[in-house]
Amino acid sequence: MWKFIKKENLGRLPKAPGVYCFKNKSKKFLYIGKSSNLKERVKSHFRQPSPKDSLLIKEVKRIGFIETDSEIEALILEANLIKKYQPKHNVVWRDDKRYFYVAITKGELPIVFITHQPKTNYIGPFTEGKPLKKALRFLRKIFPYYVVKKHPKVPCIYCHLGICPGPNPNKKEYKENIRNLILVLSGKKKSVVSNLKKEMGKWSKEENFEKALETRNQIIALENIFEHAKILSLPQIEKLPQTNWPTIENKLKKILKTKQKISRIEAYDVSNIQGELATGSAITFIKGLPDKNFYRKFKIKITGKPNDTAMLKECLRRRLKHKEWPYPDLILIDGGKGQLNAAKSVLNNKIKLIALAKRNNELYIKGKKNPVLLKDFSKEIFNLILQLRDEAHRFAKSYHKKLRRKSLIDSSI
Repeated sequence: MWKFIKKENLGRLPKAPGVYCFKNKSKKFLYIGKSSNLKERVKSHFRQPSPKDSLLIKEVKRIGFIETDSEIEALILEANLIKKYQPKHNVVWRDDKRYFYVAITKGELPIVFITHQPKTNYIGPFTEGKPLKKALRFLRKIFPYYVVKKHPKVPCIYCHLGICPGPNPNKKEYKENIRNLILVLSGKKKSVVSNLKKEMGKWSKEENFEKALETRNQIIALENIFEHAKILSLPQIEKLPQTNWPTIENKLKKILKTKQKISRIEAYDVSNIQGELATGSAITFIKGLPDKNFYRKFKIKITGKPNDTAMLKECLRRRLKHKEWPYPDLILIDGGKGQLNAAKSVLNNKIKLIALAKRNNELYIKGKKNPVLLKDFSKEIFNLILQLRDEAHRFAKSYHKKLRRKSLIDSSI
C-alpha cells in the first residue's frame, strides 16, 4: 500500500491527492497527513518549517505516500490510518486542538453530526473540520439525512435543497442511506457502489424503472463527487519578511524598551453587531509568520449592551485559563487607549502589550502616555503590525458571519 522514498528525493512525489507519512530510523510512524497535491504538501514541511515542523523533520528518515483517486478518499484514508497507527506527532500536535468525529445516533431515524468527543462507534478521527464538512455536504446530496432530532411537520429549507428526507421519510430507505454513508466514511465506497448496482438490477427486473433510475443517479453522483469534489486546500506558503526576523525583533525591542526576546505574538479582535452574536479572535504569529495551529475563536458569553472592552476582557481571561497554550511575548489589541487599559487590567506585567487604533493607525504602547503614528516606524514594523491587526479582524469577522448564517437558518426552520 505505502510507497517509500528517502527525504532527499522529494522530487519523486506525485502531484496527486493522497496520504503521506514520515517515519524515523526505527521505521515507526511519526506523522500522517493528507493533501490534494502530495509533492507540494510534503515540500511545505521542509521549505519553511514551523517550530513544530523543525522538531519533526530532525527525526524523519523515510517518507511514504499513497495516491488516491480523489480528495475525499484522501480525507477518509488519513482518518483510518491515524486511528490504526497513532503516529507520535499526530497525537502530540493535537494536545491543544481536538480531532473531529462523525457521530450517528441510534434509533429509527438516526441523526448525523460532527463532534470532538471520541467514542468507539463514532467515525474518525478527522484532523480538519472544514474539509470534513464539505465532504458531508456532498454526501448528504446522495444520502439525505437528518441533522436535528425533530423535523418540522412541513418541509424545511434543506428539503427544498434535496438533502433532507423530509417530515415523513420511508424508514427502511432512510436506514439504508445511513448504512451507505457509514460505509463510505469508513473507506468502503466500492462496496456501496457494488450494492447499489445490485439494487438497480433488482428494480429493473421488477420493472420499477423509477426506483432503478433513482439508484442509478445515486451511483453516478457518488462516482462524480469522488472524482471531482475539491475539499482540500494546499497550505499557503507565506512570504518571508524582506529582512530576517532578528532584525525585526531588535526593532521591536527598541520600541518596547525591553531586552526580553520577542518571538511569539498574539493579536486580538472582537466582532459584533449591536452586541448580537459577538465573537472574539486570537491569532498567533511566530517569528513574523502566522501559525494557524494556534488560532483561537471565542463565542462571547456576556450579555447586555454592547461593550467592546468587556468582551475583550472575557477573551483574554478565557485565553489565560489555558496554561497549556504557550504564553506570548507580545500581544496586539485592535483598539485604542480604552482597549489597552482593559487588556492591561487582565494581563500580567511580563507580557508586552500594544494597541492599534483604526483612526490614523495610532499605536498605543503600555507604559507610554501618548500614542505614536504607525507610519513613523520602519516599513518592516509597519507591515507586521498591520498584518497582525488585519488577520485578527478577518478571523473574528469570519466566525461572526458563520454564527449569523447559522442563526438565520435556525430561525427559518
